[in-house]
Amino acid sequence: MNLIKKLFLLLLITTSIMQAQNKVAVTMDDFPLQRIETYKGDSFVTVFNNLLEKVKREKIPVIAFVNGIKLTTGGNTDPRKVNLIENWLNAGLDIGNHTYTHKGANLVPVAEYEEDIINGEKAIKALADKAGKKIKYFRHPYLQTGLTLITKQAIDEFLVSHGYTIAPVTIDNAEWVFGKAYEEAYNIGDTDMMNKIGNEYLSYMDSKIAYWEKESNALFGRNISQILLIHGSRLNSEYFSKLMDVFRARNYTFISLDEALKDDAYKSADRFIRNAGISWLHRWAITAGKTREFFAGEPECPAHILKYAKVEGE
Repeated sequence: MNLIKKLFLLLLITTSIMQAQNKVAVTMDDFPLQRIETYKGDSFVTVFNNLLEKVKREKIPVIAFVNGIKLTTGGNTDPRKVNLIENWLNAGLDIGNHTYTHKGANLVPVAEYEEDIINGEKAIKALADKAGKKIKYFRHPYLQTGLTLITKQAIDEFLVSHGYTIAPVTIDNAEWVFGKAYEEAYNIGDTDMMNKIGNEYLSYMDSKIAYWEKESNALFGRNISQILLIHGSRLNSEYFSKLMDVFRARNYTFISLDEALKDDAYKSADRFIRNAGISWLHRWAITAGKTREFFAGEPECPAHILKYAKVEGE
């Protein structure tokens, strides 16, 4: 084999290895839909079905984290909303517990937070059992894990004692702001603005993916198996497939949360206790004592999107 062929073969092998390293697990919060209580009539059914059809078409093992209260209307269980989760499970997809009412661990006493976890499980366990599924993952609302190590440890121990594994997030982002802005545009019938928000969403998410890749490489010397956080929303019911194409353009393959957590990076120490919910990549970096320079350059949600969504900040 001559030198040129050897170099070409080495390039192919190197490219293959680089591509294989790009893996992401897709997770969705606030299921069935964010702000589902604001939908008129049963229009939420159409939006959710559109989202589910796109997920099925993409054949991606998405796991959705459910707020039990979103399965009710006027304080009573709503069969229409329950049916959404049943359809999700019947499609072979998984669910996890996101508490009942979406209380933050930094905002309420530990006992109240634990009660919300239990109530969240009660709302979805029978549905999972019927589908032959097990609820084993828990996602903290707002990604808040407690303002003291004592609080954090108490919640961690409670979760372990109830058979839960924490579902971390590495590709954190302000997708929810775009989702709210998209709803605002939809509610006034401004399709031009909806298209503009959707396109900016994809561009913003591409910049976020690039940033978290950079942070991962800086912290671990490689791009770890990433975990994406997005939400059940009208925006994603329209743009989910296009967002997945953004990942594909960056040479990502889609894996389950189970598979992502096999990455040794998730064994890293996390002693983050500040008043924010942030990516686990930054939690690990803070715990490791990284200086301010390490965190520089994170893309921000555009000011005009924040304004349109009537949100003061991320």
